Amino acid sequence: MVKERARILVVGGGYVGMYTALRLQRKLKAELRRGEAEITVVTPDPYMTYQPFLPEAAAGSISPRHVVVPLRRVLDRCRIVVGEAVSIDHAVRTAAVTTLATADEGRAAELFDYDELVLAPGSVSRTLPIPGLAEHGIGFKTVEEAIALRNHVIEQMDIASSTRDPAVRDAALTFVFVGGGYAGVEALGELEDMARYAARYYHNVRAEDMKWILVEATDRILPEVGAELGRYTVTQLRRRNIQVLLGTRLESCADRIAVLSDGRRFPTRTVVWTAGVKPHPLLAATDLPLTDGGRLRCTARLTVEGTEHAWGAGDAAAVPDVTAAEPGALTAPNAQHALRQARVLGDNLVHALRGEPLETYAHAYAGSVASLGFHKGVAQVYGRRLKGYPAWFMHRVYHLSRVPTANRKARVLAEWILSGLFKREIVSLGSLEHPRAEFELAAGGMHPHDPSDDPKGSS
Repeated sequence: MVKERARILVVGGGYVGMYTALRLQRKLKAELRRGEAEITVVTPDPYMTYQPFLPEAAAGSISPRHVVVPLRRVLDRCRIVVGEAVSIDHAVRTAAVTTLATADEGRAAELFDYDELVLAPGSVSRTLPIPGLAEHGIGFKTVEEAIALRNHVIEQMDIASSTRDPAVRDAALTFVFVGGGYAGVEALGELEDMARYAARYYHNVRAEDMKWILVEATDRILPEVGAELGRYTVTQLRRRNIQVLLGTRLESCADRIAVLSDGRRFPTRTVVWTAGVKPHPLLAATDLPLTDGGRLRCTARLTVEGTEHAWGAGDAAAVPDVTAAEPGALTAPNAQHALRQARVLGDNLVHALRGEPLETYAHAYAGSVASLGFHKGVAQVYGRRLKGYPAWFMHRVYHLSRVPTANRKARVLAEWILSGLFKREIVSLGSLEHPRAEFELAAGGMHPHDPSDDPKGSS
C-alpha cells in the first residue's frame, strides 16, 4: 500500500511513456481502484508508434493502423490527455500543457499538478540549416511521414511515366536519402524494393531508370551492427545499383537540386532526411538537470540526478550503463533499452511510493537487426553475425515479439502471411493529405495549401 495519495504525471506516450504507465496500472491496480493513486499521460498523439515497423509500413508490407497502439485501449485505467507539455516547474510540481481545447478556445496552457513526474518526451529529428531542407525535405520518424513518403515515391513514378520532359523525368526518378543509420538504410532498402516491384506495372518506367542515393557524413553505415556487417550492407546496396556516398554531406537542396559536399549535383524531387535525432525541446523548458547534450541527467535507478519525485528514461535521458567496461558510459538511445528501462522505472516508482528499496537498471546490449528489403537483412545478436534471409527472418521474429499487445502481433503476422500469398499494393493515396481539396474545387473555393501543388498529391 502506498504511503499517501499519489498523482503520477507521465509526459510522453512513446516506448517509455506507454510501458511505464502500463506497468504502473498493473502494479497499482488496488490503489487506483481505491482512489489512492491516479495516472495521467500527456501525449501529442493518442497512440504509440512502433517505429521499427515504419519502413515496412512505407513499403506496404504492414497496414499503418497496425504500426500504432491506441493508448486509451491499452491504458484503460489511466487518464489520457492529448496535448503538448510546454514547460515544467518541478520546484512547485506543475506542468503547463496545451491541448486541442486550449488551442481551439484561445486559452493559455493548462496547469497540471503532480506528485511524481515521469519525463519521457523522446526525441525529435535533428536538422541542420541547409538551404531548401525545410521546404523540400521529408522526415521519417512518424507513421504519417512513412505513409506520405510511400505516396510520394509512387507519385514520382506516375509523374515520370506521364511526362516527355527528360529533366522532369530524371528529377522524379531520383531519390536522395541523407543518413546511414537504421532509419535511413531500412527506409531506403524497403522503398527501393517496393519501387522496383511497382516498376513492372509501368509501361515506360524501368527499375534501372531510378536513381537511389544514400548520403552519409561518416565513413560507415549501420555502426550498430559492426564494421564487417556495415561493409557488407554497402556492398549489397551497391549491387542493387544504389549509390552509397560515404564521407559526404548534403550542402543544399534548394530549387529541388541536391548539392553534395563532393561537388556532385542531383536534380531531385525527393530528399529524405534521417540524419539523427536530438533531445526533445521540452527538456530545456524545465528546471531539471541536463547534460551538455541536452538530455536529462539520470541515475542508474532512473531517478533524475539530485532531484526527488522525478524520473526519466529513453531517448530523453542520459542513463549510466553499469554493464559497460569503460567508466561514464551511457545506455544507447534505442528501443531495446527504452522498453527495459520503462519496466524498471515503473517498478522503482512503485517501490518509492511504498517505501521499498529501488532496483538498478542493468542490461547488456543484446545486438541489432536491420532489414534491407524483402528477404534481405543484417543482424548481430550476442556476437553472432547473420546476413541475407536468416537476418531478415530474425528481424521479423524479434520485432514481432516486441510489438505491444497480442492484438497487434496477430494482425501483423496475418498481414505478413497475406503479403507472401498475394501481390503487393502499389496504390498512392496522396489525396488523404488534402481530403477536402476536391470538394473545395467543386464549391469554387481555394485550397488551404499552395495552389501550385497538386491538390491530390503528397508532394
